[in-house]
Amino acid sequence: MGLRVANNISAIGAHRQLGITDSKVSKSLERLSSGLRINRAKDDAAGLSMSRKFDAQVKSQAVAANNTTQANSLLQIAEGGVEQIDAILVRLKELSTQAASKNNEQNLSDLNAEATQLLTEMDRIASTTTFQGASLLTGYGTKGLVAADAGSVGSVSNMYDFDTSNFKGTDAESIHFTSAGASVITMVYTGSGSVETQTLTVGSGGDTYDFSTFGVSFKTTTAADSAALATSVASVGDTMTMSVADATFQVGETNSSDYRISFQLDAMNQTGLSVGAVDLSTLANARSSLDMIDNAMNALNSSRADIGAIQNRLDYTFANLNIAIENNTAAMSVIQDVDMAAEMTSFTKNQILMQSGTAMLAQANSAPQTVLQLIG
Repeated sequence: MGLRVANNISAIGAHRQLGITDSKVSKSLERLSSGLRINRAKDDAAGLSMSRKFDAQVKSQAVAANNTTQANSLLQIAEGGVEQIDAILVRLKELSTQAASKNNEQNLSDLNAEATQLLTEMDRIASTTTFQGASLLTGYGTKGLVAADAGSVGSVSNMYDFDTSNFKGTDAESIHFTSAGASVITMVYTGSGSVETQTLTVGSGGDTYDFSTFGVSFKTTTAADSAALATSVASVGDTMTMSVADATFQVGETNSSDYRISFQLDAMNQTGLSVGAVDLSTLANARSSLDMIDNAMNALNSSRADIGAIQNRLDYTFANLNIAIENNTAAMSVIQDVDMAAEMTSFTKNQILMQSGTAMLAQANSAPQTVLQLIG
């Protein structure tokens, strides 16, 4: 073996190997301290991309689960108000039954006074049952403006400003389109809790009004200029569409209707339940009030059943989201998280190699000193 001092090949090799081992020790320290196998893109570019997608999905699903909880809270608050209104209707039923008996005519004023107070309280409960400032039992939506032309294209004969919450309950409601005071066409609310989709042609102008609802409320959109429509119908074919406004909660991480749950809450005030005309001041009125209250109770019980059904659905949605969060987190963990046992084994091995490499580098550096014995 030749003895050379200009280039210590053994020391160079030991130093190179020591650098590799040191890099592995540093990487193990980083992984063990962070708990992650992938700390930067160069560790695993494809794995990092997949883990980030899983992370975004899991966090979005956690928010969706929270949205589901909020939706359930909203419904619980609504049901609490409905429960009290139900109790009021039961009491009104008792009072009406008592007032409908001929031998109680002398007490009608007292019975009617209590009924009036109960109806007032019904409206108060409906208006004060709120969730984050939004009323739950007075009907969703806004006011709409309906314009009608009863003849050929020209000026609008009448304007109708109506509250959407009036379209509730069991009463039949109508919107009349008139010309010179005469009713020429009527749009009828069926009173069954919903309005059938109707297309009505008003006069010869061909203006169409399409009304659709799920029994909650309306919001208005129009293909015509609303300002122009207020004074005249611009052209044949202008369309005004009334569509339902609802409560919608995002229960998934994707922009799709499959990941949204929508529901409507009927108005539970006097107007919504059509009990504003309940009157116990006369025997005849008391007896007719029985039918109104029965209809109101049927409508309320139907709405309350809907609330319960939606709550049950939300419970399953919440459970499914939690399962999805668990499974997606597990998938992300396999890609992203470090196996602590395996990494600690690697760290221990590299620590030993680090110590032995340091010792061998020292030995390699001392080897050229033997040349001194030859020239000494």
